[in-house]
Amino acid sequence: MTTSQPFDLRLPTPGCHNDPERAGLDAKSVFDGMTEHLFFTLGKLAPTASRHDLYMALSYAVRDRLMMRYLATTEAMRARPQKSVAYLSAEFLIGPQLNSNLLNLGIQKEAEEALKNFGIESLQQILDVEEEPGLGNGGLGRLAACYMESLASLKIPATGYGIRYEFGIFDQLIRDGWQVEITDKWLKGGWPWELPQPDEACFVGFSGRTESYIDDKGNYRSRWIPAEHAIGIPHDVPVLGYRVNICDRLRLWRADATESFDFYAFNIGDYYGAVEEKVGSETLSKVLYPNDGTDEGRRLRLKQQHFFVSCSLQDMLRSLDNRGLSVEDFPNYWTVQLNDTHPAIAVAELMRLLIDDRHLEWDRAWDITSRSVAYTNHTLLPEALEKWDLNLFSSLLPRHLELIYEINRRFLQQVRLRYPGNDAIQRKLSIIDEEGSKAVRMAHLATIGAHHVNGVAALHSDLVKTDLLPEFAALWPEKFTNVTNGVTPRRWVALANPEMSALLHQHVGPDWISNMESLRKLEERQNDQGFLELWGNTKLSVKRKLATYIHRNTGVLVDPASLFDVQVKRIHEYKRQHLNALQVITQYLRIKNGQTDGMAPRTVIFGGKAAPGYYMAKLIIRFLNGIADTINADPDMDGLLRVVFLPDYNVKLGEQVYPASDLSEQISTAGKEASGTGNMKFAMNGALTIGTLDGANVEIRELVGSENFFLFGKTVEEITALQQDGYRPGDVIAALPELEEALRLIEMGHFSNGDGELFRPLLDNLTGNDPFYVMADYADYLRAQEAVSRAWSDRMHWNRMSLLNTARTGFFSSDRSIGEYCKNIWAVDPLNVEITCDVR
Repeated sequence: MTTSQPFDLRLPTPGCHNDPERAGLDAKSVFDGMTEHLFFTLGKLAPTASRHDLYMALSYAVRDRLMMRYLATTEAMRARPQKSVAYLSAEFLIGPQLNSNLLNLGIQKEAEEALKNFGIESLQQILDVEEEPGLGNGGLGRLAACYMESLASLKIPATGYGIRYEFGIFDQLIRDGWQVEITDKWLKGGWPWELPQPDEACFVGFSGRTESYIDDKGNYRSRWIPAEHAIGIPHDVPVLGYRVNICDRLRLWRADATESFDFYAFNIGDYYGAVEEKVGSETLSKVLYPNDGTDEGRRLRLKQQHFFVSCSLQDMLRSLDNRGLSVEDFPNYWTVQLNDTHPAIAVAELMRLLIDDRHLEWDRAWDITSRSVAYTNHTLLPEALEKWDLNLFSSLLPRHLELIYEINRRFLQQVRLRYPGNDAIQRKLSIIDEEGSKAVRMAHLATIGAHHVNGVAALHSDLVKTDLLPEFAALWPEKFTNVTNGVTPRRWVALANPEMSALLHQHVGPDWISNMESLRKLEERQNDQGFLELWGNTKLSVKRKLATYIHRNTGVLVDPASLFDVQVKRIHEYKRQHLNALQVITQYLRIKNGQTDGMAPRTVIFGGKAAPGYYMAKLIIRFLNGIADTINADPDMDGLLRVVFLPDYNVKLGEQVYPASDLSEQISTAGKEASGTGNMKFAMNGALTIGTLDGANVEIRELVGSENFFLFGKTVEEITALQQDGYRPGDVIAALPELEEALRLIEMGHFSNGDGELFRPLLDNLTGNDPFYVMADYADYLRAQEAVSRAWSDRMHWNRMSLLNTARTGFFSSDRSIGEYCKNIWAVDPLNVEITCDVR
């Protein structure tokens, strides 16, 4: 990337974006800002202010300091336009914002000093008050959040586009071992980080009909006459980079009705009808991922996707108009990244806006679209590649379906030229799935419309080309590339693990936080016994904090000196939490049978949410809790084994879990996990990985060294061979007495209060078809776990392996990932902004 000339902002006018009165970063300035907001914004006096009031006041004071950078960035882009990144994602799991912004401004100590004037001794007391924004669910949304932070830190102008979900996904309670979903009311206390922009609203249509006409130039055209409309109100969240002047934005759309109240309906007594349109429209931004087990749920999900994509593309086009730029230059000023298939409708919607609203001819519109859009694939699971029933799609987006038919027709002409007479390959590549109930394949639409298609780990990208989309890769090999995922070290090391961060600052230098490759200097200390002991003690102090949290929130007492063996992620069969559960049962049986020689004392920690409609995943949660209840109540397990399920796993909890973990469970079936990012967060914080050759595990193992990674399990090729040979899990079970005994114990109801039928669906699944090869990998998994116990017995050796994991994981910084996107896919350059007032 080349670096643009700095934009020098010299506007000393009070109240503007470099006003020193609201930009100071010393403790007194922060205190003054808090006092001002307590009085004028919140209407509170300091003596009566609650901790929530102080959180809001501090957040507003910090936001003032972000605004200087935010408006300076906006002004720089207006004065000297250059290409920006538009990152379209259905979710942004951004986590709590206050501490992140304090870190990136460099004023954590100053904020703590300011709080002491209000009788608050620790910044953590205020951080604990902050609600987690309900804007995402799992890895996809957390990746988007890391990428937005890295874009800003690398000074790349960018806007993340998504939906402002009022209730997010759900809060998870555990009752009688079962997951219970309750409403996530994360906005109930107000959210100080957003800036509503109602004057920049967008209109979005749904349903209705299309009609053809001849325009004034004699061209045949089609127009869409929607039957429904919604208004998208943008809410901007500033995204600050680490110690830079650039401040990007997250633009989240809230749905509103075009007409909020029907007076006629109200006056005739139809009180529900008076607000029916308002309720229907606002439903679009109520909940992340509505249950798609019903027709209405699927319809709402597709409406959500079109809603935020249409608003976002309209916003991009309007930005060109506001700067006097031609729509023809769209690819020169916007690069549109589709984060998975959820925003794939962007290909058809951009074509509609260009052809119907801006009256471009097809070829020109397609050239603009295909030069602007890029697509990231995040899954190899067929069920996760979105397909929409043709009747649903037609009724909701009739004009888009016309455009998709035309895109498909022109594309299939290319396929016929390449494969003349091969009808089978045409059916396979068509955007329209003709098998059974006809459907629109969104991954095909995204692949055809994008200039680049990337996977998110080396293995995953290879499998996308060889297994998932091989014919597309043969047509356009230049389109397909890889960008291995990354995570931001600011949140996942500096914020999450201040103890280790202090050690790194002392022995590596402060630059590691923006140059993770400098952690390689730690390798010089790998044989330093004193340093290794210090490294282990630092980890132990963090584990004590997590042990306190576990006891306070679950009632389970755990030993911080035990091996913290952790699997936290979305609950899904392919992630194989049930494989981990089976090895825990085996350890339990060995202890009961007195076979404890060489066994490492363990605390096995699980966490994660199951989709509300995913019965098997919810049954796995019940299974894990049943095992925990049985083991934790058995005195024979004391000092050897504890099992914990952490409810409502989220970013805030992850910041405690990753630094305290000794062993990272990355045990998905090979070929099923696209990449993973939890595996990276664990390794950065010095946890050792036990895992399969799946996703980014492959690259982690290569970088940290095979001797510092506990490998087990069938490879992709071996699983393919098992499939071809006719895999029979019963044969595997019969040859493994320990596995047979574990399954028998489950069947007897040992972990379900004597109810032998509770886990029957899970047992039938494992012993019948076993779709994720749990039985096939069980024996090798036990072997690897025994190797873990042996390694744990030599603590200096373990500390050395832990140190090398941290030292060698700089590659997994999201700064590296974004750098690759900028160079190889987006072709965007940094924007330098110089602010003349004192920012530090």
